[in-house]
Amino acid sequence: MAHASSKKILVVDDEPDVRNFLEACLKDEGYHVDTAVDGLDALEKINGFEPDLMTLDMVMPRMSGVKLIRELRKTQKWADLPIIVITAHAHDEFGAEDIKEFNALVSGLRPRITMDKPISPANLIKTIGKILEVETSIDEAAGNIKENERESIIRLLNETDNDTLKKIRDLLNQ
Repeated sequence: MAHASSKKILVVDDEPDVRNFLEACLKDEGYHVDTAVDGLDALEKINGFEPDLMTLDMVMPRMSGVKLIRELRKTQKWADLPIIVITAHAHDEFGAEDIKEFNALVSGLRPRITMDKPISPANLIKTIGKILEVETSIDEAAGNIKENERESIIRLLNETDNDTLKKIRDLLNQ
């Protein structure tokens, strides 16, 4: 399995806060990250950066995410680039035209995954890890936290008196 430090991700989003958030999440995991403000900016950067995966907003000025996908799929080099669409407009009027165009894409052009904003960093990291076959810190940490919490709760329950246990049960049954 590969390590995140060996992979490059291009984040394409016109919203600076979203772009910075995604970049920070991915850099914290160890990925090499570059950003683009729209589809045209991404086209200018992609050959120099050569990403292993792209996150892509759908609704952007100058060139939408769907138009960028169409452009990328025309070239052999980028025909199989994994793309995760991250959008806030998958279900509203603002992105209606882009959604129609997106739904018209044939299956070979479609991105691997579509995620609705806001996204959780853990879900993004796990999804990218699966696509790029990268071991993530999220997988290990989530498992350890879950197991540690379970052990802590069991220990607390074993040490708790019967009256307190009845109160807890009553609270949970409400």
